[in-house]
Amino acid sequence: MPTKLFAVPFLVLLALLGGCTKSDPQAALEAAVQQLQDNLEAKKASTVMEQLHTQFSAQQQYDSEWAGRTMALLFLRHKQVKILALSKSSRIDPTYSSKGYTEAQIAMSGAEGLIPDSAQHYSVKLEWWLEDGEWRLAKLDWE
Repeated sequence: MPTKLFAVPFLVLLALLGGCTKSDPQAALEAAVQQLQDNLEAKKASTVMEQLHTQFSAQQQYDSEWAGRTMALLFLRHKQVKILALSKSSRIDPTYSSKGYTEAQIAMSGAEGLIPDSAQHYSVKLEWWLEDGEWRLAKLDWE
């Protein structure tokens, strides 16, 4: 499929993040989600890449190199990137406390000026792995 079809959901998924504290794993997971969204909207590709786990995969076929290329393409194409989480929820796995999950309905838009020239709606699922006290995005899927 064309890169464009995968690029937008990738950015949308990455943008669903929340708030973070070391003492509260749930709050830390939500902070990671918010940080991802903020970094995507600020077009900070290198910072987004730092949030990805070394075993990152998207749609069970794309790796972190694909993520980096996709962000570069989208950030060049759009002066502004906005991600609106219509709904989102994050939870820690009750059996494996080093895994967290975020599900969200998001709207993502890109614009060259003030008015968006593209917008899409996605249902995204993110799987986070806790590594060295930091939540890293390990898996990303979207519809």
